[in-house]
Amino acid sequence: MKAMIFAAGIGSRLQPLTNQIPKALVEVGGKTMLEHSIRHLVCCGFTDIIINLHHFPDKIKQTLKQNNNFGAQISFSEEYEELLDTGGGLKKAGWFFAGGNFLAYNVDILTNMNLNAFIQHHEEKCALATLFVRERQSSRYLLFDDKNRLAGWENIKTGEKIITRNTDKYKRLAFSGVHAINPAIFDDLPDKEVFSVIEAYLHLSQQHDIIGYEDNQSYWFDIGNMEKLENARGFFK
Repeated sequence: MKAMIFAAGIGSRLQPLTNQIPKALVEVGGKTMLEHSIRHLVCCGFTDIIINLHHFPDKIKQTLKQNNNFGAQISFSEEYEELLDTGGGLKKAGWFFAGGNFLAYNVDILTNMNLNAFIQHHEEKCALATLFVRERQSSRYLLFDDKNRLAGWENIKTGEKIITRNTDKYKRLAFSGVHAINPAIFDDLPDKEVFSVIEAYLHLSQQHDIIGYEDNQSYWFDIGNMEKLENARGFFK
């Protein structure tokens, strides 16, 4: 099965670490984030992986070469001229996903969620995309209706809110960095190069089923800033 790892980001909130290495090569528990991501995917059968590159791409390629790709078959989607954000990055790598459903995975998260159960749920629901979500503190939430369909987005700090489906009650859940996607999505992505995948999901949710997969049992960390990185490192100790 196929997957994409989003690894192009600069990781500005992890400076000065990311002044010398890409975010994907930041270590937690004696392993780089890239190794954690690939090994999690491979152990669940996602062995054909494409990785998008921008920040210190040669260091990522060198690490993979030295470690025999951690058991995966690796391709690259190069974004050397400009960062395309998650939606644009996904769109550029679309050529890789002819055929079946696939996963997209943010390199800056650590989780032991069951990826096989996740994509099985996605396929059973015949969704265009399924998003791994959790009940956790965040400033930004996805909003879901009573059928677990994406219905909007809210920033609780600024009060900004986008509603794409009207419903009596919305459930707030935080997106947690893993997506299961039907390749039919490439027929409907925005006609531009740089955009976030959440922006695309919100637009598509008006006419398609973008659903949430809630998992609060597995462990989950992100390394979005130095405080979060130290939290993750403390857990893995």
